[in-house]
Amino acid sequence: MGDHEGSAERPNAREGHVVVEREAVGVTVTGLVEAAEDGQSGALWRLRRKGRQLDANVVRLLPGGEIAVHREPEVDVLLAVVQGGGSLTLDGAAVEVVPGSLTLLPRGSARSLRAGPEGLVFLTAHRRRAGMAIGRPPRTEPRTPQCPLHLVCEQCHRHAIEADARYCSWCGTRLVPKAATG
Repeated sequence: MGDHEGSAERPNAREGHVVVEREAVGVTVTGLVEAAEDGQSGALWRLRRKGRQLDANVVRLLPGGEIAVHREPEVDVLLAVVQGGGSLTLDGAAVEVVPGSLTLLPRGSARSLRAGPEGLVFLTAHRRRAGMAIGRPPRTEPRTPQCPLHLVCEQCHRHAIEADARYCSWCGTRLVPKAATG
């Protein structure tokens, strides 16, 4: 997964280690997709700088891939389609998305995405969420049962949000189906 948020790493041929430069580094979506492993779905790039106020991710869904219906209770999310196409369902209304589509996903809305035959690559951006805290936040929605099909990343212990995820969208670790871990 790309890690390009304002510093670049390049090998130092003389000393055999990595040098960190403090220059702005640009990436291209085409470059991110080309650098991804065959069959890799999920986050290809995200902002990582500590203290930032913005979260942004470039996410790829393979043809027919899907992000299951979910709600984001805390923040509005801007979704910008950059490659491929598919359908977005927002509060039960489905619309086709194509490169250049910009959609505001209001906090609390139910949303899902399905990639078309060319796959789907999109950018999401939103205000950074508050940090993790010990304890449970007050529940604002009725409790719904967790889907037993979601995968859990062995590295960061986050649940996959895609029904067919092969890589963790948070840390990039390859996901192993529960049946294979037994």
